[in-house]
Amino acid sequence: MVIRRSLIAAAAALAGLALGANAQQPNKVGVISVQGAIVGTKDGQKASQQLDAKFAPKKKEFDSRQAEIAQLQDQYNKGGTVMSEDKRQQLARDIDEKKKRLERDMQDANEELQGDQQRLLQSLGQRMMAVIEKYAKDNGYTMILDVSNPQTPVLYASSGIDITQDIVALYDKTSSNGGPATTPATPGTTPKTPGAVGSGASASAKTPGTPHP
Repeated sequence: MVIRRSLIAAAAALAGLALGANAQQPNKVGVISVQGAIVGTKDGQKASQQLDAKFAPKKKEFDSRQAEIAQLQDQYNKGGTVMSEDKRQQLARDIDEKKKRLERDMQDANEELQGDQQRLLQSLGQRMMAVIEKYAKDNGYTMILDVSNPQTPVLYASSGIDITQDIVALYDKTSSNGGPATTPATPGTTPKTPGAVGSGASASAKTPGTPHP
C-alpha cells in the first residue's frame, strides 16, 4: 500500500529512546522498529486506508493527465513532415504548458498530503511513545532503541530483544478504549516527535521530456 510505505518512511523520524531504569535490571535493553510498530497497529492501518481514499482521486487525475501528455508527445514525434511547422510549434507549446500545470498541481498535492501525514503521525507518534514508555517501565528496561531510525547506530540486535510486536499488541489493546494518554517525559527519557513523511499517493506520475520544435 502506497500510503503505508509513505507512513513507514515518515516514522523513521522517531529516535532511539533511553527510558527510565529499573534498579533490579539496570542493563536490560530492547529494540523496536517504530516504523513497523506504527504501521502494524490498527490505528496505523486505518490511517493508511483513509489517506489512500482521500488522495486516490487526485492520483487518478494525474495519471490521466500524464497519459494525455504522453499521447500528445507521441503525436508530436510522429508528425514529421506530415504536420506543418506552425502546428508542430503549437503542439510543442501545448505539451509544455500541460506539463508545467501538471507539475504545479502535483507539487500542491504533495504538500497537502505531507501536511495531513504530519498531523496524523504527530497524533499516532505521541500515543505510541506513551505505550513504549509504559511497557519499558513495567518490564524493567533501561533502554529501548529504534532500529528503524537510520540515526540510531544499531549494527546488530538479537531477535530475542525485539519488542515491536509486543508494543503493537499493547497499543491496540489500550487504543480500544480511546488510546493511551500521552505521558510527560520523565528524567532519562528522550521522546521525539514524528517528522514529515514523503508522498506516495499523489505525485507519482512522470512527465515526458519537453519537445523542441
